[in-house]
Amino acid sequence: MTMGTADNALAATTENAVSMDAEPIYRKIKYRLLPFIFFIYILNQLDRINVSFAKLQFMQDLQLSDAAYGLGAGLFFIGYLLFEVPSNIYLHKRGAKATFLRIMFFWGLVSAGMSLVRTPAELYLARFFLGVAEAGFFPGIILYLTYWFPAPRRARVTSLFVMAISAAGIVGGPLSGWIMHSLAGTYGLAGWQWLFIIEGLPSVLLSIVAYFFLDNGPAQAKWLTEHERNVVIQELACEQALKPGSEHGGPWRALCNSKAYIGGAVYFSILCGTNAIALWMPSLVKAQGISDLREIGWLSSVPYLAAAMGMYLLGRHSDRVMERRWHTAVAIALTAGCFLALGAVEHHAYATVALLSVAAIGIYGAVVVFWTIPPAYLGGAQAAGGIAMISSLGGLGGFASPTILGWVKSQTGSLYFGFSVLGCILLCGALVLLIGIPARLLRAEVRA
Repeated sequence: MTMGTADNALAATTENAVSMDAEPIYRKIKYRLLPFIFFIYILNQLDRINVSFAKLQFMQDLQLSDAAYGLGAGLFFIGYLLFEVPSNIYLHKRGAKATFLRIMFFWGLVSAGMSLVRTPAELYLARFFLGVAEAGFFPGIILYLTYWFPAPRRARVTSLFVMAISAAGIVGGPLSGWIMHSLAGTYGLAGWQWLFIIEGLPSVLLSIVAYFFLDNGPAQAKWLTEHERNVVIQELACEQALKPGSEHGGPWRALCNSKAYIGGAVYFSILCGTNAIALWMPSLVKAQGISDLREIGWLSSVPYLAAAMGMYLLGRHSDRVMERRWHTAVAIALTAGCFLALGAVEHHAYATVALLSVAAIGIYGAVVVFWTIPPAYLGGAQAAGGIAMISSLGGLGGFASPTILGWVKSQTGSLYFGFSVLGCILLCGALVLLIGIPARLLRAEVRA
C-alpha cells in the first residue's frame, strides 16, 4: 500500500469514526441545552407580546388610541435595533454566560415595571427600554447555537428553539386572559398590571440560573468528555474552513457585506408578519364580536399551536433536502396570501382564526429556516456582527408592522387594509430572498 493510499484510508476511517460518534454527542448537547433555552425564550416572548392582551384593558386607563398603541408596541424594536449589534459582539468577545445574565435580568425588571405605567408617554418609554434590555437575546441564541451544532443539524435545532414562540402563544393566551379576568382589582391593581408583574419577574430569577447553567462553548463544557468536545470542535472547525472569507475580518466587517443588508430586508418582511400576528391577533379576534377575555385567550392560542407543528415539519424537511431559499420564500408567500384574504372573512370568527393559523404556520416556519441562511455565508467573527445586524434591520419591520396597523385602524376603523399592505410587503420579501441571495452562496453548507 502506498503512503498516499494509507493516508486516505486513515482519513476515511477517522471520518467514519467521527460520523458514528457524532449522533449521540449532539443528542446529549441537545438534551442539555435546548430545554432551558426553550423555556427562557418562552418567557422572552411572553414579556414581549403580553402588551397585546394588556391592551384589551389599559386602553381606557391610559387614554390610548389605536395609533398610539401601535406606536408604543413598535417602539420596542427601536430600542432593540440600537443595541442589538453591540450586544452580539459583546457575546462573541465575552461569552454567553455574562451576556444572557445581563439581558434576562434587565428585561424582567423592565417588563414587571410596566405595571407602573400611567400615561401614554410612560408606555412609550417602557416599551423602548424593554427593547434596549432584550437587545441581542434572539440573535445571541442563534449565534450561540452555531457554537454547538454544525449546519446540517441547525434547522432542526433552530426549529425546536423557535417553537418556544408558539409555546408562548399557546400558554400565554389562556394565561393572560385568566390573569386579567381573575386578578383584576386584587390589592387595588388592575388585571393588566398583574399581567406584567407575574410574567416579568421569573426572568429576573432565571437570569442567575442561566449564568451557572450555560457554558460559553464546547471547550468549557465539563459535562462533555474530552473526546466528545474534540469531535464537536473538529466538525465546527471544518465547517468554518469551508465558508467563503471565514478567515477574514472581525465582527464589524459584516457591516460591509451587502448580503447582510439583503438578509436584513428579508427579515424585515418576516417580522412584519410575526408582529402583526403577535401584537394584533387578540384585537382581531375581539373585533369578531367576542368580548370574554378568557375566550379571546383560548382562540388566540390556536394559531400558535398550528405554527408549532408547521415550524417543526418545515425545519425537518429543509434539513433533509438541504434546501433553504425556496422553503423560506414559499412560507412567506403563504402568509402573504392569508393576510390578503382576511378581509373576505370579516365577522366570521372561526374563519379568521383559521386564516391566522395558516399564516402563522407560514411565517413562523419561515423564521426557522431563514435563520439557517445567514450563518451559511457569514463565517468566523463576521457571524456575530452579521447575524445581529440582520436581526436589527429586521427589527424595523417589528416597528413598522404595529405602527402601520395602528394608524390604519385609527383612520379607517378597520384592520384589514393594513393587513393587505403587510401582505404586499411579505411578497416583496420573498422575491428579495430568491433574487438577492443566490443558491451558490449556500453551497458551502451542503459541502459541510
